Amino acid sequence: MAGPSSPGAVTVEAEILAASRALAEAEVDSPRLSAELLATMALGCDRLGLVMRAKQPFPPAELARFRVLLARRANGEPIAYILGQREFWGLPLLVTPDVLIPRPETERIVEEALTSFDHAHPLCFTDFGTGSGALAVALAHEFRAARGLAIDLSAQALLVARANAIANGVAERLLFLRADFTLFACRPGTLDLVVSNPPYVTEEEYGGLSREVRGYEPRQALVSPEHGLWHLRKLLPVAARALRSGGRLLCEIGCGQGRAALDLVRGSACGFDHARILPDHAGLDRLLSVERHSHLCGILS
Repeated sequence: MAGPSSPGAVTVEAEILAASRALAEAEVDSPRLSAELLATMALGCDRLGLVMRAKQPFPPAELARFRVLLARRANGEPIAYILGQREFWGLPLLVTPDVLIPRPETERIVEEALTSFDHAHPLCFTDFGTGSGALAVALAHEFRAARGLAIDLSAQALLVARANAIANGVAERLLFLRADFTLFACRPGTLDLVVSNPPYVTEEEYGGLSREVRGYEPRQALVSPEHGLWHLRKLLPVAARALRSGGRLLCEIGCGQGRAALDLVRGSACGFDHARILPDHAGLDRLLSVERHSHLCGILS
């Protein structure tokens, strides 16, 4: 991609405007915001600093770096991977191509946990398929007496998750374990809460995703067989075994999977009750919420 202008006395503001147009032509998401964030990275400042430098010349060395970053973005690389970070629940998280980029709709799990348990509760939870550790770190941050187990099949993802726990001051209360959560056996009846953002994209849906997702984010963290419900079906008995009486499972689902998710719960004989589908802030089905029966389910017998 050609640079927005030649080095010299061109201002920061003018370079950002030209970059925004170039990114729009490349059909990337949020071209103006992308240009501004890349400029902050190149200049080593925040967005307020960008405003203050708007009328100043873009220094040649920083401009060269800006254009390298710009080319990566124009090729479709997600802005979070270029910057190496993404905010989740107000917390700064390291992100790499080894993990999914945390998304705002996943914060609904944290919101629902906060409505279900007192902040001071010594919450015992597990995050199945932790990825970047976004959910585990956010829950440990909100529940100061909580202790959690974060599980992922990817060793590289666990390195990212552990780094995020350290950076946000919650590592001492989280344990990270490499395991396949579809086969995992927690000690029965020991958890207050199970959370998960498992793969739930169908093969057909995957083919229609943007190049930013398809070309860069880990496929194994996105796609699930059986109409996107295989991982949820495997998760239900694992969660049922681990949860104590009255414990909660909060699991993200696809926006068109609400009815099928409820059918899975009702047909699982895993001892769940009060199954509900909760919407995200756009009003789309996003979260499966179920409660553990007070009696043992058939899977434990």
